[in-house]
Amino acid sequence: MKDSKEFALELFDALGRRRRLKVDKISRDELYEFWSQITDQSFDSRLQIFFDMVDKNEDGRITEEEVKEIIMVSASANKLSRLKEQAEEYAALIMEELDPERLGYIELWQLETLLLQKDTYLNYSQALSYTSQALSQNLHGLRYKGPIRRISTKCIYFLHENWKRIWVLILWVALMIGLFVWKFYQYKQKDAYKVMGYCLLTAKGAAETLKLNMALVLFPVCRNTITWLRSSKLGYCVPFDDNINFHKTIAAAIVVGIILHAGNHLACDFPRLTNESDSKYNLYLIRDFGDIQPKYIDLVKGVEGVTGIMMLIFMLIAFTLATSWFRRSLIKLPKPLDRLTGYNAFWYSHHLFAFVYILLIIHGTNLYLVHDWYKMTTWMYIAIPVLLYAGERILRYFRSGFHSVRLLKVAIYPGNVLSLQMSKPPQFKYKSGQYMFVQCPAVSPFEWHPFSITSAPDDDYLSIHIRQLGDWTHELKRVFSEACEPPVSGKSGLLRADENTKKSLPKLLIDGPYGAPAQDYRKYDVLLLVGLGIGATPFISILKDLLNNILKMEEQADSLSDFSRYSDQSVGSFDSPALNKASPKRKKALRTTNAYFYWVTREQGSFDWFKGVMNEVAELDQRGVIEMHNYLTSVYEEGDARSALITMVQALNHAKNGVDIVSGTRVRTHFARPNWNKVLSKVGTKHANARIGVFYCGAPVLAKELSQLCNEYNQKGSTKFEFHKEHF
Repeated sequence: MKDSKEFALELFDALGRRRRLKVDKISRDELYEFWSQITDQSFDSRLQIFFDMVDKNEDGRITEEEVKEIIMVSASANKLSRLKEQAEEYAALIMEELDPERLGYIELWQLETLLLQKDTYLNYSQALSYTSQALSQNLHGLRYKGPIRRISTKCIYFLHENWKRIWVLILWVALMIGLFVWKFYQYKQKDAYKVMGYCLLTAKGAAETLKLNMALVLFPVCRNTITWLRSSKLGYCVPFDDNINFHKTIAAAIVVGIILHAGNHLACDFPRLTNESDSKYNLYLIRDFGDIQPKYIDLVKGVEGVTGIMMLIFMLIAFTLATSWFRRSLIKLPKPLDRLTGYNAFWYSHHLFAFVYILLIIHGTNLYLVHDWYKMTTWMYIAIPVLLYAGERILRYFRSGFHSVRLLKVAIYPGNVLSLQMSKPPQFKYKSGQYMFVQCPAVSPFEWHPFSITSAPDDDYLSIHIRQLGDWTHELKRVFSEACEPPVSGKSGLLRADENTKKSLPKLLIDGPYGAPAQDYRKYDVLLLVGLGIGATPFISILKDLLNNILKMEEQADSLSDFSRYSDQSVGSFDSPALNKASPKRKKALRTTNAYFYWVTREQGSFDWFKGVMNEVAELDQRGVIEMHNYLTSVYEEGDARSALITMVQALNHAKNGVDIVSGTRVRTHFARPNWNKVLSKVGTKHANARIGVFYCGAPVLAKELSQLCNEYNQKGSTKFEFHKEHF
């Protein structure tokens, strides 16, 4: 219990009091006895130890003050600062429950009653329990399969899950191989090959793949185009959600192409050319390089050499600062070199590619071995992608001006989270799960950053939640903090501001919306939404949208039932035009029947971010379509002695007042991390034969685990899990 020193000392004192020990040290035999008592798993033994910890005066009775003290110790061990502040209130709650006669104390049997009734209190948000069904469903996956059958099953499943990625990659690789081979054999017919050999052929083949990839690398970051295409028929066969991964893959191929092209030219072709005999030079190369045989420095100083080396330097800078080590500030550099890490360095260095493309066109129109303009094809490759990307940037510039927004509310929450609520431009149409780019001129007039939209499409405002992670978000929080004031009573947030705030709020520009995997949630029967920390943001909008749709469907059902009752009373009224006009329109029914939201966070204060949404869902979702589970990882798992009392108080307070003591909402907070294997098993069992969309936003480590679990369960039973991870 090294992380729970205070609790450990209380336990030591309790065990010491049993032997009438008041010492700081114990012998090995005493340690053995203590250890035997601590590890005794029987309910009675553990209950007695816990009672002894609370009953410090050993009179067999626990007073309200002693209950308060142990609540504070438990809260401290589990890093629940708010619970410590309310220890007196919860101690009174326990005494009210267990001491109805107001004797001022409770005894062991009463504490036992509370512990045994705990599970009854916890029924309000218990996880699903379908053990027998789960066993029968998974028996299919447990049957023996031979090694060939297992491998073939895995291969078939892999192809089924990744066929979109596979065919795109095969086409891309085939194009590169085709272009490389074509140029390789084309230059083999030239006289220069007889001097420079295969180095020239490799360099020119790599150059052709570079032209292709320098064109393709722009398409995945044309976000408006991708948002439009993902809603078209192409969305069924092209994995647009992997656009950033494909962008990185192409970038890696560009690096390989540069090494082959520049390496062969500088280390092989140029030395062979400059060291060739005069007779061979005059025979094979004089038409391409002139009457005077160039020296190595002449080739490097030429237009081709200078533009090539400049491109190499610019791309080396951009690629290096784009790696996760620099972009995520994983490398700690001394000042002033620390400015080379972080998102700003990545963002600004990527703009060097504007110069790279200009240099590429110059480089491609000053070729030594090609003299006909129509054979200089570099500009043909990159013209359309460059114009498309430039058009997107121009569109963002003008659209951000049209989408003028007025800030309505600002709140700064625990965990360094900034909540911004703004007016919704009339022409701004979006789907739940999408994101938009935000710019704050007071922080930087050039930087745009993506954030998930947390408001629902039917809301008359836009909202985003921003966590302070980098230099830009740090400065944004500072700018808005200066305009905020302490909240009035009853309002959450450490600092708040709205339209009535005396200080003027900073200006904000928005651009979007842009497509994201979560926007396709409507095509699934069941949703499993998993958010880590601030990763809950894309799913808050989905929960609100689902709730709005549930309420609309209930209203439609009520109006239809009222209409049918009225029509039954009216004879021959079905032919009446007026009545037909009054009949409500039937909208397409929502396919999604259930949603499970799992939010895992380290800090108790995080639950303030979306408290209103959670309470609204818990209150209005009468049919239980949406099931929410909060997990607080700073608290020891249920069953641990350090969280036993907190679990009791939590259950008791919710049974009495309908509010969870940890989150402050109607949604129960679980402790420690979820068992994802059990979560998927239970959801899959309840919804046999359903198509379940698993959407995740958070750290990559859990993404890998969830993806693997989805793969395993898809091979076992009839329920199909489709995993999606958010990318920006």
